[in-house]
Amino acid sequence: MKNSITILLLLFTVCVSTAQMRKWTLQECVEYAVEHNLTIEQFELDLENAKIDKSDAIGDLLPNLNGSTSVSSNTGFSINPTNNLPTNSTAFNVNASISSNVTLFNGLRNIHQLNRAKMNAISNQYRLDNLKDDIRLNVANAYLLVLSGKEQLKTFKAQYAVTEQDLKKTRELVASGVLPQGDLLEIEATAANQQQQIVNGEGNVLIARVNLAQLLQITDYENFDIAEEEFAIPPSDILKNSAKVIFDKALTFRNDIKLSESNVDLAEQDLKIAKGAYLPTLGAFFQYGSRYSDVTQIPDGNGGVYTPNFTDQLWIFDGISYGAQLNVPIFNGWSTRNNVKRSQISLEKAKVQFEQDKLALENTIQQAYVDVSTFEKAYEAALKSLEARTLAYDYAKERYDNGLMNAFDFSQAQARVDNAKADVIRTKYDYIFRLKILEFYFGLPISLN
Repeated sequence: MKNSITILLLLFTVCVSTAQMRKWTLQECVEYAVEHNLTIEQFELDLENAKIDKSDAIGDLLPNLNGSTSVSSNTGFSINPTNNLPTNSTAFNVNASISSNVTLFNGLRNIHQLNRAKMNAISNQYRLDNLKDDIRLNVANAYLLVLSGKEQLKTFKAQYAVTEQDLKKTRELVASGVLPQGDLLEIEATAANQQQQIVNGEGNVLIARVNLAQLLQITDYENFDIAEEEFAIPPSDILKNSAKVIFDKALTFRNDIKLSESNVDLAEQDLKIAKGAYLPTLGAFFQYGSRYSDVTQIPDGNGGVYTPNFTDQLWIFDGISYGAQLNVPIFNGWSTRNNVKRSQISLEKAKVQFEQDKLALENTIQQAYVDVSTFEKAYEAALKSLEARTLAYDYAKERYDNGLMNAFDFSQAQARVDNAKADVIRTKYDYIFRLKILEFYFGLPISLN
């Protein structure tokens, strides 16, 4: 029994450790963020409300149907409800009715309200999809920052490993009197500086991981990490398209543009609804009712009277009323006129905002297009600089090993290589992210493959 419990505990520990060691890919991070973001959940609830508004607008086109009944008892003087004659007795009365009203015409406001509700549901869907787009970009950027930090940290550790070898060799040369003590101090200072870089790099990776986890709304920061992958510059033909071509395509599918355009459509419907108040309203009504009273007296045909039972009275005293009602607006203190003016202003503002949003998108795409070209050149320049710095470092190391260069100059050559490697990593991920932004505006999904 003890052995079985021990085995189960070991299996549980292994399972927990495996779960804690999960490494997240970019695709998993993006999908998780979209599924668990609280703002998205709020927007989804807003979308559900918009769908309910649409149902309300459909209901406004239909006739209503209401039933009512009342039960009362009177003692003393009262009016007999069945013959409208005065009576002085105790009476038990029942009244029941069914009524229906329908709007036949109200300046087409009910039709415009239905159209607006449909458009508002579509607008809320665009709003939700636009938020998802923003989250995908933010997660991709945060993910690349973690990747960049991890790659830089690996570089720092590799550089420190080389310096440790140089430090060991320098100690031997100083001990044998080949090199002065100052060279050892210089190498030790370089090693200390690289250790500090490692500490800073680990801190940067931790902060980047925490920022990414917060975007995913994951609070277990210690057990959250991304997949250990190294990404080369992905192949892309995006620059074969001009910025104008990318912008024209973006206009056809970007959710922020569709949202802005839908706001213009909503404003147009609001104006139609406001103008509808100038027109008459025509409605129709129908009512069926009946009643019962225990003081009812009806001639029996033989010179006497009798009180019909409950069911008979419902049929005897039932009745139908129906008709139509026309309301013509004449003057309402300029309320309708002012509402129309407000709606016209709102429409113009929506049109201006739509043009501003298109201009902002064009500027963003133009900037992204320039950024891709700029960061591509910066990355290529960083590679060339690293190549040159590495050759210079190899030459300096050869001279240092042969006693032809002091430790200070050698450490400077090494520092320049370190800086060049850091520049390569930084410009590489800057270029990748700008490239992905531009592809995203062209309608391509976010992927590092």
